Amino acid sequence: MTQVKVLVLRTAGTNCDVETCYAFELAGARAQRVHVNRLIENPGLLEGYQILALPGGFSYGDDIAAGRILANQLVHHFRDEVRAFIDADKLVIGICNGFQVLVMTGILPGLPNPENDGVAQQATLACNDSGKFEDRWVYLQPGSNKCVFVEPDRRIYLPVAHGEGKLCFAQPKLLEQARANGQVAFRYVDAEGRFGAYPINPNGSTDHIAGLCDATGRVLGMMPHPERHVHRTHHPHWTRLTEQEPQKLNGLSIFANAVRYFS
Repeated sequence: MTQVKVLVLRTAGTNCDVETCYAFELAGARAQRVHVNRLIENPGLLEGYQILALPGGFSYGDDIAAGRILANQLVHHFRDEVRAFIDADKLVIGICNGFQVLVMTGILPGLPNPENDGVAQQATLACNDSGKFEDRWVYLQPGSNKCVFVEPDRRIYLPVAHGEGKLCFAQPKLLEQARANGQVAFRYVDAEGRFGAYPINPNGSTDHIAGLCDATGRVLGMMPHPERHVHRTHHPHWTRLTEQEPQKLNGLSIFANAVRYFS
């Protein structure tokens, strides 16, 4: 088959674009970093790709709110193209700052909202309950079998690095809808798969949610960084573990599942 092409969107402050490209290439895709200005000039560029990735970092320094400026650019300059991209059975992933962007555009959770054409913001990623930037490793348990990026029975271990990662919904009914739709992609757990308070849940996120997908299962947003654990030596205790254990826990499966979707 033709090699899957990934557009990794970058802008001022993005700092995980190279790692995201590398992770997709390890998974067998061809990834290209594209500056948002190029996409604003020519939104049709999206048509040549199968996956759109919004990587982590601090777009525009998070000066207004995390992901807000990039989200506004997406909505005002190429919202229709992104919607057509999703509707064409293609994939979108937003990691950390990219998740914040997807939430602020209303793409996630993307629950039915006829009063606002389905694009009103329905959730946010607020400041961590700890009141500080959290840079630690966490376990993630899949929350449903809907998301094509996620293996339902595979618990993984990834780092988080964010100051605004607490997922909050605008209304309790929206959380209930997301649960009922199978849109909770990941929850924070401990090594045994149990829920817990800080630091198991590093930011106080509602219902321990670490990642959401849309109703199609083809758009994923998550706060932890799968691109930062794609080799066994990335595991902070890799020398103490068996040869297989770090591989079972790493984030490469997320990228591999996305590429495999098109085969």
